[in-house]
Amino acid sequence: MRAWRVRATVAVLVAVLVVYFVLTGQRAWLLLRSGEPVLMLLGLGVLILPIVGAVLVAAEVRFGLATQRLGERLANEGGLPADDLPRRPSGRVDRDAADEVFARRRAEAEAAPADWRSWFRLGIAYDDAGDRRRAREAMRRAITLSRPGAQ
Repeated sequence: MRAWRVRATVAVLVAVLVVYFVLTGQRAWLLLRSGEPVLMLLGLGVLILPIVGAVLVAAEVRFGLATQRLGERLANEGGLPADDLPRRPSGRVDRDAADEVFARRRAEAEAAPADWRSWFRLGIAYDDAGDRRRAREAMRRAITLSRPGAQ
């Protein structure tokens, strides 16, 4: 059920962004067609915003789909770690328990640096420990290593 909600949320957010990009693009086109140099420059700047936004949204969706595929693959292999860390009343993972698991996952990744599975599990451990930036880096590494011919 949770995966369905995530997908629905992503679909709604992408749809809203598409509408925003279209509206912004229309305004940019009107400014570009004005014939006035200052307005044309402004239109060019406004046109760049939805293009950059679309590229960023596409990259995030691709990243999300790639991590989802790897997670499903790892789960099918029986290698996905159980989500059994103790949680606070707020629902957040207990930091000390997450740090303990993180140390083990980091050691696994260091022992097998070419194994995407260890990097995926390390990414989960980083996320549980609250380090989103490093979690994404570890997941990117797992995605790269999972590709045929990688390593």
